[in-house]
Amino acid sequence: MRTLKLIVAGIILFASNSIHAQISVSLNIGAPPSWGPVGYEEADYYYLPDVEAYYDIRASQFIYFGGGRWIRSRYLPREYRNYDLYKGYKVVLNDYHGSRPYRNFDNDRLRYRRGYHGRPQRTINYDNRREHDDQREYNNDDSGGNEEHGNKHEHEHERY
Repeated sequence: MRTLKLIVAGIILFASNSIHAQISVSLNIGAPPSWGPVGYEEADYYYLPDVEAYYDIRASQFIYFGGGRWIRSRYLPREYRNYDLYKGYKVVLNDYHGSRPYRNFDNDRLRYRRGYHGRPQRTINYDNRREHDDQREYNNDDSGGNEEHGNKHEHEHERY
C-alpha cells in the first residue's frame, strides 16, 4: 500500500512539473520587447511615430517603408540606429490584428505625427534601463570607457 502511495505521489509531481513547463513556454512566445510599454499584453503591434515604423510584437520585427516597399527587419533602418526605443513613444495598436499594419499608415502618420506623446508610458524593463543608463554614463566618462553606438548589426530583412 505504501508503494502505491509513493507511485501516485510521483505521478502527481511529474504531471505538475509538465504542466508548469508548458505554461512558461507559452508565456514567452510573442513576448513584448523590454522597451515596450507596460500594460498591453494583448497587443500585436506598436506604431513608432518618431521613426514612422511599426513593430510586430509576435515576430519581433520592425516594419518600415524603404526603397519603395514595406520591409520587415529585426532592426530599424541605419538612419535610426541611435534612436532610443526606451525613450521614444510607442502607440499601442490594440485594434489591429492582421499581418499588415501599414495598411493604416496614412491615418497613423496623420494622427500620430513625429514627436507625438500621448499618456506617459513606463517601459517593461524600466529598472534595467536605468541601470543601463548608469553604466553608459560610467563608460562615457573620461576614464576611457567604450561609447555605445546603438544598433550595430547589419539588416536582416524581407521585402514585401
